[in-house]
Amino acid sequence: MTSISARRLGIALIVLVSVGYTIIPLVASLATAPASLNARLLAGLAAFYLPHFLHVRQAFAGTRPRWLPATLAVQGVATYLPEVLGFTGWSAGTAPLLAGPVLLLLPLRWGGVLVTTMAAAEYWWLQGIFHNMTGSYFYALTIVITGAMIYVVVRLTRVTAELEQARADLAEAAVLKERLRISRDLHDGLGHSLTSIVLKGDLAARLVDRDLPAAKAEVGALVQVAREAAQEVRQVARGYRRMTLTDEVHRAAALLESSGIGCQVNLAEIAPSREQDEALAWAVREGITNILRHTRATTCSIATSNHAGRIHLEIVNNGLPPDDARTTGPLGGGLVGLVERAAQIGGTVEAGPTSEGGFRLTMEVPT
Repeated sequence: MTSISARRLGIALIVLVSVGYTIIPLVASLATAPASLNARLLAGLAAFYLPHFLHVRQAFAGTRPRWLPATLAVQGVATYLPEVLGFTGWSAGTAPLLAGPVLLLLPLRWGGVLVTTMAAAEYWWLQGIFHNMTGSYFYALTIVITGAMIYVVVRLTRVTAELEQARADLAEAAVLKERLRISRDLHDGLGHSLTSIVLKGDLAARLVDRDLPAAKAEVGALVQVAREAAQEVRQVARGYRRMTLTDEVHRAAALLESSGIGCQVNLAEIAPSREQDEALAWAVREGITNILRHTRATTCSIATSNHAGRIHLEIVNNGLPPDDARTTGPLGGGLVGLVERAAQIGGTVEAGPTSEGGFRLTMEVPT
């Protein structure tokens, strides 16, 4: 059931109950009051039901009437004054309806006390007139039950609306999360592949006049990287991309060596979970991409260690230009993505220049 249909059903139920209770004071008053008082009777009904439906409407909307004390007082006077003026039985039909707004619009603790007082007063009043304990008890209990019914109907309707809004918010958050995942994966993965394609294309162009077989080999490698990039895009779109630290390190070392950058690899014996393995692999990919894009590195080291219950990955390279923005500026999009990936599994990322004029990227994740 949607919040709109639940609200319509709730309003229809309360209107039906209100109309049903209207018959009680009408029949009782018309039977006992002179015909000359019929106009006053209708005025009393108007004075009661106008604030009553205003209160119910505001309660469904989750707001309070601007003139709440005054409107509730008007409904209260319209509930009991006609009874005092001679319309016997009037409050038997109006007091139960007044109990609903009292519970909805006042703090529940004080509303409950007031409704209990209303029920006790109704019992005392009717018992003094009719001397019928069973009937008096019935009408007094009706105040409590009807007030609770109106309160529950309105509250359930509002909870339905809140749940519907929460469901919509969760769906929107899921869509946003998926968009961020695709954006991050495309940036980290496709950016690396495009960098590799550019490097291999440049190398093939330089070799074509000097060493045609080597140039053809680089073109073939370029085509393979392009195919892998296309496959990665499909995997990102389908949401089941799988990366491993070992494969990414081997791929990174080969790419660095082909670019003339010496690479030293020292991987400790570690057994990361799938989430840890993927986060570490992304760190390697981002680190190598930044080395190829932003530095004039000649050496690079990739090392892992496991101590104090944490897996430590470190990528260090030389050849950082003095004016590189990463020495003073904020983290780039790729490093921000790494921070987010690490945070999801309780890890941390640090990046910054070394004292020897290089750059160090580290990631730590708990085992």
